[in-house]
Amino acid sequence: MTDAFLPVLPALLIEEQVKLALLEDLGRAGDITTQATIGRGRTARARLNAREEGILAGLDFARTAFRLIDPALRFETTLHDGERLHPGMDVAIISGPAQGLLSAERVALNFLMHLTGIATYTARFAAEIAHTSARIACTRKTLPGLRAAEKYAVRVGGGSSHRFGLDDAILIKDNHIAVAGGVGPAIRSARAFAGHLVKIEVEVTTLDELHEALAAGPDVILLDNMGPDHLARAVEINRDRSGLSPDAYPGNRQRIQLEASGNVSLKTVRAIAETGVDYISTSKITMAAPTLDLGLDVVVE
Repeated sequence: MTDAFLPVLPALLIEEQVKLALLEDLGRAGDITTQATIGRGRTARARLNAREEGILAGLDFARTAFRLIDPALRFETTLHDGERLHPGMDVAIISGPAQGLLSAERVALNFLMHLTGIATYTARFAAEIAHTSARIACTRKTLPGLRAAEKYAVRVGGGSSHRFGLDDAILIKDNHIAVAGGVGPAIRSARAFAGHLVKIEVEVTTLDELHEALAAGPDVILLDNMGPDHLARAVEINRDRSGLSPDAYPGNRQRIQLEASGNVSLKTVRAIAETGVDYISTSKITMAAPTLDLGLDVVVE
């Protein structure tokens, strides 16, 4: 991956999220422990270091936390998001006013540990399916207020993003289908509503629903909670439908992308990918990723 294709989050977005976290932590009176024990003129130097193997993500969040607490703090690092961490490796050296360093510590580490954990967990999923053409994707199942940051960490870890919110793509799920009166009617209604740049995806749970969806021609079909045998059959049906009569599939006859979802774990993702699906979406890489242990230790000289 070249620098031109590395994911980037706008600085203003990062600052807004970090500011909210700092205000939450500072409460009504600020860091009273540090105020009570550390004089205003004291300075300190600390090592921010990794304690586990992982993929770094969220460095700018940590840097912003220290800067917003005290612009006089220096945050020095030679690392970038996406680099591999090893136990004992220094991520950054922070130096300057001791009160600010200690007051920003927890928020900086919270972002860094959480986002590095997501990137690391995503990388494990991506490695399991690297021999296939499938890609691992995150969903809208993110912590409230942290969606942009968590989806950023997924991309750092080698995953991709499903739709960001309710407004950037049409995803017709089982409850939409139930109210709309079927897979076909729901897709046709969505096609009449959507602009030409809006993708339409529909969720199906059976091969019969798959045939109905193929006839209506969405852009993507989500194969929900199907086992590997059914997924492989769905891939075969999608691949072979171009040779069928026009009456069978009067809608879009170009190859439709297939996405698998449901029961996705590190134990199952390889078998799912090997069925030939294009994407595998899972909430686990955002909702179940363990934090990666990082620490901040003041250097006593």
